[in-house]
Amino acid sequence: METRPLGDTGHESSILTFGAIALDPLDQADANDLAEMVLDAGVNHVDVAPSYGDAETKLAPTLADRREEVFLGCKTQERSYYGAWGSLERSLDRLGVDSIDLYQFHAVTRYDELDAIAGEATRERGEGNRGGALQAFREAEAEGLIDHVGLTSHGDPSVIRSAIDRIPELETVMFPYNATLDARDGPEHDYRSVLELARERGLGTLCIKAFARGPWPDDLPETERPYDTWYEPYDDPDDIEACLRYALSQGMTTLPSSGDPELVPAMLEAARRFETLPDDEQAELLAERADDDSPVPAP
Repeated sequence: METRPLGDTGHESSILTFGAIALDPLDQADANDLAEMVLDAGVNHVDVAPSYGDAETKLAPTLADRREEVFLGCKTQERSYYGAWGSLERSLDRLGVDSIDLYQFHAVTRYDELDAIAGEATRERGEGNRGGALQAFREAEAEGLIDHVGLTSHGDPSVIRSAIDRIPELETVMFPYNATLDARDGPEHDYRSVLELARERGLGTLCIKAFARGPWPDDLPETERPYDTWYEPYDDPDDIEACLRYALSQGMTTLPSSGDPELVPAMLEAARRFETLPDDEQAELLAERADDDSPVPAP
């Protein structure tokens, strides 16, 4: 599987990242088999989070055997200093590892969250200068518990751009990108500007919702959804391949796989077969998806 430089981190990431949330619905034996299959296919970047059910503990056995093959990304939704430290320590314990390669501020969608991460909200309340989650990340990096710092967001592109400007420690950003979004006008859909700024600053880029068809229909109960995903995914192999080729052809570093384990094999095959999508086929895909519903929630 092709690899690409993850910004200036020094790591070469496989063009498909394993979204380890897919392990959550599986029993341990099946989770082991899926994780082994993904690594055997050439994936070397794995993304997990404490909010993904039991994914951390179900990933742990594979990490125990093959840690040296995995660039491990994890996340926290904690914004405070002590909250971030606690979240990191719990993830290290659940994953059974001594350090995490990429630790990310997870799901940052508002400016007040940036203030809290940077510790500004704490100072404004007169609670001293201990700082927010960013200070915890700095200390954890100094102690060798994390190697690189990143941020993830599915929200307002302007918030992500602001985070890149305000947090010089950032080395990666994870954000939505696909042809449906790229076909739209308006600042709320301008994730291309995030991609351009990230590449200008030497940040690695991880593409979420690359395989998203759109939001689940409002009248479809969650229990009747055919896939365990937050959005309705493309499931036809040709569509999956087109999604992957489009995002990677724009210069994204790597695409986390969708959250349902049934979709992972087709994504692995698409990544194995990857070729740049010609300009005329990119234009056709944009035209086809221009009227589709956005798979990204409104900020």
